[in-house]
Amino acid sequence: MLDKIKKLSKDTLVYGVSTMVRRFLNFILVPFYTNFIPPSEYGIIANIFAYIAILNVLFSIGMESGYFKFASTLEVGNKKQNFSLPFFSVFINSLVLSSIIFLLPEAFEPVFGVGPGYLVLIQYTAFILFFDAIALVPFAFLRLNNKAKVFAAFKIINVVINVAMNFILIMGFGMGIEAILISNVAASGATLILLLPTILKNIEFTFNRELFSELFRFSLPYIPAGISANIMQVINRPILLYLTDEKTVGIFTANYKLGIIMMLFVTVFDFAWRPFFLNHAKEPNAKKIFAKVMTLFIAVGCFVTLTTSVFLPEIVQIFGESYRSGYYIVPLILFAYIFNGIYVNLMPGIYFEKKTKYLPLITGGAALINVLANIALIPLMGMMGSAIATLLSYISMAAGLFFVAQKFYPIKYEYGKIFMLFISLFASFGIFLSLENLFGVHWYIGMAGVIIFSLLVLVLKVFDPRMIMRLATGK
Repeated sequence: MLDKIKKLSKDTLVYGVSTMVRRFLNFILVPFYTNFIPPSEYGIIANIFAYIAILNVLFSIGMESGYFKFASTLEVGNKKQNFSLPFFSVFINSLVLSSIIFLLPEAFEPVFGVGPGYLVLIQYTAFILFFDAIALVPFAFLRLNNKAKVFAAFKIINVVINVAMNFILIMGFGMGIEAILISNVAASGATLILLLPTILKNIEFTFNRELFSELFRFSLPYIPAGISANIMQVINRPILLYLTDEKTVGIFTANYKLGIIMMLFVTVFDFAWRPFFLNHAKEPNAKKIFAKVMTLFIAVGCFVTLTTSVFLPEIVQIFGESYRSGYYIVPLILFAYIFNGIYVNLMPGIYFEKKTKYLPLITGGAALINVLANIALIPLMGMMGSAIATLLSYISMAAGLFFVAQKFYPIKYEYGKIFMLFISLFASFGIFLSLENLFGVHWYIGMAGVIIFSLLVLVLKVFDPRMIMRLATGK
């Protein structure tokens, strides 16, 4: 079993290094924006990208997940058919939708809330949505076929172009927020050009009706599920804008992005996790492996969350001074992403048993909780209310998927160890806050919190130290 987990760890590391480079380069833009763009204008961009995230789901129509499912088993059709059908489905759908947005930007002005002077921003958005959507299936092909280095290289090139264009257009040419979207268009277009050889090598112009039917039956539930999941990530911005102002949205968004540290881990894990569990579905001890992976994931997630939280006073100094006041929301956002990762861990049963029809109910319910909690808590608590709403929605999403997945594909997770990990996290953070109140804000107080967590995990015997050594050394 450890050999299988080691393989997952290595795959996660490969994706992790590249993703960390990409995220770091992308993250450079956050303090850059906070020093060159006023919070009110940054709030407009945050709102646009919130809707881009939601619209991405309509453009992709769930075909990335459908490709993973059927290309991994080839239960219907051949390899090229399993690539071509989802690719062309996304291409045609994206072409129609992006054309409508580009040609009728004024119709979407009330939705994006940009004002009549910013209609060109909506047109740039149409290009971003189109390029990103049709790249999904080619990128999924690279992941499923163990082309991690190529995948990583293309993703890094995308971010390098994006970051470079932002610096050139804003600092060199003095452009405003339109530079952010132009840079994204250029990066997405260049990435699609890099993917063309992969696309051309794998397409064929045949139509397999049975595969088409199976693909859509499996994939379509991901549309409402994906919209709901993205709503949970971004709907707080429009609600916060409605209940407060652009400045508050800008400050909230900048600090929310510090949660990227935990989101990064979840993203990297998911890159390796889906191909891993699909390729090990028929292992006799598959469920035992999946249970151990869950425990290890939560352990790393707790460590990342705590480490980031205790060093926030130092981390937040990268922001412009007017943005630093919102850093108190970050620990809740980090903790929320642990439950997002638990949700990702629970996916095997949904894939194996083809129970995607439950995903819209699970994520839809969580999105509703998010919206209602934002509306109820923002007037009372401001940004903190929105952060709490995010946490509640991710907990409900993970809980909903847990009950459904356990019904159709029961796994005996290590509940005792998971409970001890959370107890260790809360105890360590509580001790850290007490020490900070006594001695003030110092980096060594944060280090003490991390050491306390590590000691608690060992004392409570959450893991056998020998197992950790074997995973780390490969022996």
